[in-house]
Amino acid sequence: MGKLDINKRLKMDSLLNTSFELFTSKGINKTSISDIVEKAGVAKGTFYLYFKDKYDIRNRLIAHKSSQLFARAYACLQVSGLTDIKDKILFIVDHILDELNENKALLTFIYKDLSWGVFKRALTTAPVTDDVDFRKIYQHMLDESEQKFDNPEVMLFLIIELISSTGYSAILYNDPVSLAELKPYLYKTVRGIIDDHMLPPESI
Repeated sequence: MGKLDINKRLKMDSLLNTSFELFTSKGINKTSISDIVEKAGVAKGTFYLYFKDKYDIRNRLIAHKSSQLFARAYACLQVSGLTDIKDKILFIVDHILDELNENKALLTFIYKDLSWGVFKRALTTAPVTDDVDFRKIYQHMLDESEQKFDNPEVMLFLIIELISSTGYSAILYNDPVSLAELKPYLYKTVRGIIDDHMLPPESI
């Protein structure tokens, strides 16, 4: 990576980090682009080299922060020794939920789009900066599995929607129960979703 690329990367990171800090402390409606560039120490023109408006950077942040969550979970999975795809998926889910439980500000920020919208983009769009290419990782996990699935995209959609909505309520409001109490029921349901999408051996 050349000096110019490094400089661009630093400016991009500064804008993302500053925006996240301001969005979570002041709220997006009370944060202006002028606030962001002033705190980040870059020119306003630089902002528009990377983003269309503050909603564009918010959407990029949601995808970026979600990618970081997944990357950390996947890194831990790599040294877990797990081989069964159901165990792998639940390991990633558990890791992400625990992180969000420890960082409720992050959960509050990304919740509205911590759903199929974010992961659909991740599955169909090349990542930016160092974001994880979730599409490739998910496909790799499927390819590694001895089991084949009927419409794995729908399977992923159902899991993500279930986890995002129930996890949010349990973490922030203990509704209907705490996250620890919810997990056994939640993971049993996730296993059921995966089982329902497994193709019988004779159809493979």
